[in-house]
Amino acid sequence: MTSVYDVPADKLIGKLKGELKAMKEITPPEWAKFVKTSSSRERLPDQEDWWYIRAASILRKVYINGPVGVSRLRTVYGSKKNRGCKPERFRKAGGAIIRRILQQLEEAELVKNETGRVITPKGRSLLDKISREIEG
Repeated sequence: MTSVYDVPADKLIGKLKGELKAMKEITPPEWAKFVKTSSSRERLPDQEDWWYIRAASILRKVYINGPVGVSRLRTVYGSKKNRGCKPERFRKAGGAIIRRILQQLEEAELVKNETGRVITPKGRSLLDKISREIEG
């Protein structure tokens, strides 16, 4: 049986993004078009649907690494900050975006909070169904 571990992440996230767009609980807030995703970034995200891509990626990370919290996800999505002539240093990603996406995934009943976010049976079946579609 095919699972999330057996399919390429980019294909899974691309298909899952379409599924999340169809859910009414997952919507970008008004401020999402004006924010950077991390203090280490210089510009806003280029893609129009970046919110759904990040939500799909977070759902996949919770499936693989759960239970996981906002702090660990901030570290995963962080990157090195260009500080000019000074050496680069690692900076965590912004927590508000990750926190809001996790709350929306909880409203959609794909994730639940038990001393860290874990995937629900509904979320697991959604990801496994998409994995089977990609593999088959």
